[in-house]
Amino acid sequence: MPLQVVNLPLLNQKAEREMIKKFRHEHTWLSEVMSKNSWVNNDVIKIPVQGAAPSVLINNNVYPIVSSQREDGYVALSLNKYDTTNTDVTDDELYALPYEKVSDVQVQHREELEEKTGEHALHSIAPDENTAETPVLEATGPTRDGRKTLVTKDLIRYKELLDNKKIPKRGRIMVLSPSHVADLLEEDTTFSRRYQNYGTGAIMENFYGFKTYETVYSPEFSVDGLKLPFDTTETGLLSSVVFHKRSVAKGRGTVTRYARDAKTDPEYRKTTIGFRLWFIAVAFRSEGIGALVSENV
Repeated sequence: MPLQVVNLPLLNQKAEREMIKKFRHEHTWLSEVMSKNSWVNNDVIKIPVQGAAPSVLINNNVYPIVSSQREDGYVALSLNKYDTTNTDVTDDELYALPYEKVSDVQVQHREELEEKTGEHALHSIAPDENTAETPVLEATGPTRDGRKTLVTKDLIRYKELLDNKKIPKRGRIMVLSPSHVADLLEEDTTFSRRYQNYGTGAIMENFYGFKTYETVYSPEFSVDGLKLPFDTTETGLLSSVVFHKRSVAKGRGTVTRYARDAKTDPEYRKTTIGFRLWFIAVAFRSEGIGALVSENV
């Protein structure tokens, strides 16, 4: 039977609550990012900025000990707005189908929002360019398919770089592009033996000090080492992204379901559904943020 909508605002609220409940990016690298929904208000996230850290005195015998006040602040960022295109479901379809298509359509909208926000989040977290604080290292492996391949030596180099910067070992995350996964599968027997998706979604819990994930999407860089815009049509250098859990955060804002019932559409007699979601994932510190890129040759 066709959907009988007696209270469209109530159905919208129910669908919005369900979207908020299920929107979790489970079993993906984004599940590693701290959720800071408490920092969000009116679809703006206020990210705290800590003041100067205290000094540590060893075997002190000078009194009084100096005191200072820590001056904190915050950075306010507007969340990104994500809209799905609308989906139509006709009354004729609802009569003929053996399942509840409207609910299935809403699940599909959530899954597409999860995928797109995950891609955009990885692009946002990736460094804008190679700097001393956010290093972008080039892969040094043999040339394959017109590019330099990623080898374990490159990961060891990056680990050493983070060690020298005294980035905490616990909480280092690496998100590998599909091509870099293929490189390591060919080159490293340990990686090949342990390559699998656990229940957590991680490839490995510890691979040269990184908890390692795979992603279909990866940010691209120009030959000059600059990160290309998200969803660009320009072809750039493949990359894998590195970050530390304490340097990144995510926040979800409001969710809105837009719907028109078939009963209010006498011409086409179809139900129309779309969603809007406010969300952001961002690096608010530079510590541990970086990337590995494959140069084209």
